[in-house]
Amino acid sequence: MSAPAPTDPTGPAPGHGGWRGRLGPADGEDDAEGLTAGTTVGSRRLLARLLRPFRRALAVLVAVVLVENVARLAIPYLVKEGIDAGIPPIRERDDLAPLLGIVAVVLLATLLQAVARHRFLVLQGQVGQRVLFEVRRRVFRHFQALSPAFHDEYTSGRVVSRQTSDVDAIYEMLESGFDGLVTAALTLLGTAGILLYLDVELGLVALACGPALALLTNWFRKASARSYRVTREKVALVIVHFVESMGGIRAVQAFRREPRNEEIFDDVNDQYRAANLVAFRLVSLFMPGIRLVGNVTIAVVLLYGGYLAHEGQVTVGVLAAFLLYLRQFFEPMMEISQFYNTFQSASAALEKLAGVLDQRPGVPEPERPAALDRARGQVRFEHVAFGYVPGRPVLPDLDLDVPAGQTVALVGTTGAGKTTLAKLATRFYDPTGGRVLLDGVDLRDLASETLRSHVVMVTQENYLFSGTVADNIRFGRPEATTEEVVEAARAVGAHKFVSALPEGYDTDVANRGGRLSAGQRQLVAFARAFLADPAVLILDEATSSLDVPSERLVQQALRTVLADRTAVIIAHRLSTVEVADRVLVMEHGRVVEDGSPAELVGRSGGRYAGLHRAWADSLA
Repeated sequence: MSAPAPTDPTGPAPGHGGWRGRLGPADGEDDAEGLTAGTTVGSRRLLARLLRPFRRALAVLVAVVLVENVARLAIPYLVKEGIDAGIPPIRERDDLAPLLGIVAVVLLATLLQAVARHRFLVLQGQVGQRVLFEVRRRVFRHFQALSPAFHDEYTSGRVVSRQTSDVDAIYEMLESGFDGLVTAALTLLGTAGILLYLDVELGLVALACGPALALLTNWFRKASARSYRVTREKVALVIVHFVESMGGIRAVQAFRREPRNEEIFDDVNDQYRAANLVAFRLVSLFMPGIRLVGNVTIAVVLLYGGYLAHEGQVTVGVLAAFLLYLRQFFEPMMEISQFYNTFQSASAALEKLAGVLDQRPGVPEPERPAALDRARGQVRFEHVAFGYVPGRPVLPDLDLDVPAGQTVALVGTTGAGKTTLAKLATRFYDPTGGRVLLDGVDLRDLASETLRSHVVMVTQENYLFSGTVADNIRFGRPEATTEEVVEAARAVGAHKFVSALPEGYDTDVANRGGRLSAGQRQLVAFARAFLADPAVLILDEATSSLDVPSERLVQQALRTVLADRTAVIIAHRLSTVEVADRVLVMEHGRVVEDGSPAELVGRSGGRYAGLHRAWADSLA
């Protein structure tokens, strides 16, 4: 399912410069993420940035792993000493002291290995969780900083995928990948060195399997890299479709879309299953292949080593140590398959996260923000040009001055540019030409925090967050007292219905305000804006979901809400326009009529007069 269309029917379209950088193929194309993935270099750079603060802890982890592996590698050598020195074939008298001494050292090495392992697991868990905390924090912060233009294209399912499955893949690598990689490297190098030290000739025979292992491992590395990248893309498709289907469940059920949605889900789910099967087939070839090479090597060493022992060229203890070391030598090769699984999965996830984090906000923060302590509320558009698609301007050249404290209503047909004007006034987008000013200051020179404290927009979506009614009203001012929350609700006419709720202001609104009617949700959104007390308030079709009684309540409250502040009202229902001081009629991004409501209604043949007559006739 594609992303929901923006309010303004003229845009935005994919590829517009609302954010810096092309997002990549759309849904259904090869890149299932709808995002050009970060390069492998980018993913490595991201991982390096995440691990940089933990360099000291990583050094301790490496030291602990070294101690653990030295203790583990020492045990077969001690077994060799025990056999050769502690169990001689002929003894004139029983003397178990050498054997008992070697056994004591073996037990000590085993204890040291266990202690080091325990310490490693504790440190690894601490570092891993701190890295994951930082990953989630960065992704969440960055998604919030990206402009609405980005989110118009980047669906909520992909956002969930970044914060869940991709982060989980990184966790798996941090949990087992580091341990597996370091242990495998130390075991392979340490074992090879010890084998050659014990007996060069037999060691060369044992290590003759190296080329076969290298070829098999290199094949698996390349094949698994491709496989797990596809797997990450397919699981994202599953999450995207699931999240969007559940998010629009009312529309799905209303239009009896369930069978078609199930077909789509079965298809993407089957793609995910098939991608996983490819990965499993690779493992099913690699792991038995390693085991086959290992067992053949052990058989060859046993045969040739037995011959050398029979000829007296090596001791039985050396042969026994060889066989034990070879078992240890091939164990990490088996673990490498699991490491590659987690590493490739995490690498693909890091590429996706790096691609997101590399996206720059389309409305960047100014390097030197201008100061604006208390805005009066004057809004001015100077030769503003803007279009969602290059070559298709929505606002070709707009000049508009809204004095501080004035209430302006924007009316016109769909696509006239009303909502686009509102988005520019709130700096959801930057104009492609000209500038938008607040009290003479270019919005691009204001820090976003400063701008949001002075300019607030209430849309027809009236989105409510999980929590209580009071939490949603104080959304813009978390520090507001209960008395201030109640006062805001009274001002917009919401106090009566809120008081009648089972728990009053402490009533949980449920998911997206599902326990409240559309009109009640809108009144809560009005109370939220009133409590925020901005200098400029923009209402974008904010009364469209109200029934007649609720609309009358809002009409009564609007004069209070809009008093002593600049207001821009976008409305098709002209009853809302009656509270305006000034009406602007827009067509094709231009203001074609400008005057008070009474003045424009009285113009014979005027556009607003025609809209007003049509609206009045609809009520008859």
